Amino acid sequence: MAKRTGPTSLTLKLLLIDLSKLYKKEKVNLWKRLEYELSKSSRNRREINLYKIDQYARDGETVVVPGKVLSKGDLNKKLTVAAFKFSSEAKSKINKVGKAISIQQLMKDNPKGKKVRILG
Repeated sequence: MAKRTGPTSLTLKLLLIDLSKLYKKEKVNLWKRLEYELSKSSRNRREINLYKIDQYARDGETVVVPGKVLSKGDLNKKLTVAAFKFSSEAKSKINKVGKAISIQQLMKDNPKGKKVRILG
């Protein structure tokens, strides 16, 4: 059995380091949980469609997906969606109604992690 090496993507490694630093600075469990979820293998990382985000999120809320957002369905609520990856069609659908941002941008905008929900 092969030894687990962790994420091999440089951008993901840097994001995990930034999440760890922010957790140690702010003591917000959201960042620790995101670090844990993103350090999983790509097979176990979350993928969520837009209709699920629309179903479970409240209007005006910030949603984080520790994985990839896919484009099946439509988004009818004004949301801010942060994710590690977006499909191109999902990003355009989100930007029509709300705002699609990266997790790094969310860390800059909201370091305290107030009113943020993890979905997926």
